[in-house]
Amino acid sequence: MTLLGRWAVEAESAGFESVGVIDRLVYDNLDPLTALAAAAVCTSRVELVTTVVNVCWRGNAALLAKQLSSVNRLSGGRLTAGLGMGGWPADYAASGVPLTGRGALFESMLAIMERCWRHRQDQPRIVLAGMVPKSFARAATAMSQGWVAPLFDLPLLHEGRAAVERAWAEAGRHGRPRIVTGRYFSLGPNADEVADDYIRHYYGPDYFDPARADTLTSADQIRTELLRLSEAGCTDVLLFPCAGDLEQVGMLAEVLHDPGSASGTDDGRFLQDADLAV
Repeated sequence: MTLLGRWAVEAESAGFESVGVIDRLVYDNLDPLTALAAAAVCTSRVELVTTVVNVCWRGNAALLAKQLSSVNRLSGGRLTAGLGMGGWPADYAASGVPLTGRGALFESMLAIMERCWRHRQDQPRIVLAGMVPKSFARAATAMSQGWVAPLFDLPLLHEGRAAVERAWAEAGRHGRPRIVTGRYFSLGPNADEVADDYIRHYYGPDYFDPARADTLTSADQIRTELLRLSEAGCTDVLLFPCAGDLEQVGMLAEVLHDPGSASGTDDGRFLQDADLAV
């Protein structure tokens, strides 16, 4: 079994609700749908989550719709596909797709995907990402179960959650939207140094400070942040490890299973990320 498969199995055995993946092109991570297909064959219960698949630079919306449906069928209907535009210039450049006009491109590709899924039984659950007013309204449309917030910036989470809930009510949707976010974490010896290295490697100097400020490196920080996110209205929180060490799964499980943990508040489901982006 590959290391990725072992992460998925360990996360399911430890009681986590989901495994999840990031998506980049010009970076040393696995393709998210390939990774989740591998996780699907190793597990039987956990939800499979993308946060998020970057739609625009993929170019072929019909192909992407089929790929997502295939993972959903392979897993027995366990896929929740977070979809977004993606904002890394290098990924767009490598795909030959301009960054300008991506909002309209995203809308067009979502419409094609929705048509491909019409009257089919294998459409995955969809949640939509974005940080501008139009994206909040988009997350309340019929194809979406809710909104994916950025992995840091609590004020933006509050603003976006409120905007999505307003749009949800205006659209006549019943219940409440899913509000999905995530946080990076690192536990064990040298947790801060490991977090520093990973965040710097992934985000570079421009975004290091805001991303690192919300990276969790102790049990107390994890519990406090999960409580804050629950109080902010999050329904799903993915916890992204800063290292591929399998011991991170067990250490995180100990934190969340502790009686003092925030993991049971407000029916929040706190999810374990299984992507090994190194």
